[in-house]
Amino acid sequence: MAKIFYTERDIDDMKARGVTSIDITDNVVITDLALERAMRYEMKINRADSVSAPKATFSSSVNLVAAYPREASASDTELKAKIKSMVLAKLDGQVDATLLDAVITRVLAGMK
Repeated sequence: MAKIFYTERDIDDMKARGVTSIDITDNVVITDLALERAMRYEMKINRADSVSAPKATFSSSVNLVAAYPREASASDTELKAKIKSMVLAKLDGQVDATLLDAVITRVLAGMK
């Protein structure tokens, strides 16, 4: 979960909106200047204890294929040859064989 940062500008904006208290959790960071500003405005600072830590999740940008590669098997070799021959037949050989090999290898590596 992303952290929330409060600066003195945020505190000024909250004051203008009529906010009188701020909840501070493990996911909230308040700068020293922001804390001083909140105290000057007599805002109440509520420090909440986290109940439990959130579960870790993978970001969509994490490449799990590269992180956990699987080993090629004999059936992968046969499958790769079959796919390659079918693609070449479909495209009448109008494709770079090296590029096709790389794409097929990557796709097969991503299969579980």
